[in-house]
Amino acid sequence: MKLRRTLAPVAMFAVVLAATVAGRAQTIAPAGLREATVLLNRYVAEQRIAGAVAAVSRRGQTVYLEAAGVQDLQTRTPMTARSLFRIYSMTRPVTAVAVMILHEEGRFGLDDPVARFIPEFGNVLVATAESATPRAAARPITVRDLLLHTSGLQPRTSEIYQRERVRSRTITMAQFIANLVRVPLMEDPGTRYRYSEGTTVLGRLVEIWSGQPFERFLDERIFRPLRMTDSMFWAATAEHRARLTTVYGPANGGLTQVETETLPFTERPTLIEGAIGLLSTVPDYLRFGQMLLNKGELDGVRLLSATTVERMTRNGLPDNVMKTRAGSTGWGLANVEVQPNGEYGWDGTAGTIFWIDPVKEVVAVLMTPSQPSNPDQIRQQFKAIIQN
Repeated sequence: MKLRRTLAPVAMFAVVLAATVAGRAQTIAPAGLREATVLLNRYVAEQRIAGAVAAVSRRGQTVYLEAAGVQDLQTRTPMTARSLFRIYSMTRPVTAVAVMILHEEGRFGLDDPVARFIPEFGNVLVATAESATPRAAARPITVRDLLLHTSGLQPRTSEIYQRERVRSRTITMAQFIANLVRVPLMEDPGTRYRYSEGTTVLGRLVEIWSGQPFERFLDERIFRPLRMTDSMFWAATAEHRARLTTVYGPANGGLTQVETETLPFTERPTLIEGAIGLLSTVPDYLRFGQMLLNKGELDGVRLLSATTVERMTRNGLPDNVMKTRAGSTGWGLANVEVQPNGEYGWDGTAGTIFWIDPVKEVVAVLMTPSQPSNPDQIRQQFKAIIQN
């Protein structure tokens, strides 16, 4: 299907807004904003993506907000700033904030064993190369391990988790936990960074510590206070469904729809996942990122202390674990990748990414409903324009 080049009216808004606040925000030049818009629209015209939404804030001011292309190639519904995206692993920083809110309230310690709250974790075993029989773990998995991905658990896409059907949106949390602890850990807790399903376990812990369903806790303690009115676990209403973007991937020089789940995001999942479950919009996530950059506060509402956010957004991996990673990139308790220069952020399977530069006081969000998640290096190109 041939894509028509779509330049949203919000592009002019972005340029005007940038010029208005440039004096006080020292923001990106209007020429840079225009170049970013050209990039998004070129990717649409060349059928590399169906559409995209991007936003940038500098020193608390939104200086760029652009929508390009369409939400769906069949309906030709234009992409807008309120388009809903499957943000997948960008759910994890939200879950981490929920966890640390409760940590500040004294509900648990970071080094508490997970088995203290979920007894099934008292029975985990570790796979060994020397024997077909798994052995007992050297120490228990802690809450800190789940946040830093040093638990020995595996990602949902691992071969063994796929084979053992560990995770599905259609199973209960109790079944998910049972499946998770049934498969041996890859290594002892605290010995290696391994991106994992541990963040969904954190969502269950939030329920245990707070006495609330996970989705209600997020709504009452994070989304409503931050005025994130378009963040949810499923598109529950017709109005939400009308804004839900379709995920596409490359095929025969064009694009084809990619089904990311057996249970669509228009239905309430049985498994509410702290790792990958949320839908959101670019403006909503920009507000979440701004709260982190502001060290826990936004528009007079404080979710976390500045000290806690500083701790969450710096590398938390110990030296022995860092030695097992390639390069110098760390990982923070906020469930974000941390660069040596202090920049941090994360991305999602279906084409979403955010990053925060504390030195330049920049928050950037780019969402394209795509798999693979980074078609033709669009993220690097967009970031290079924004940083210039």
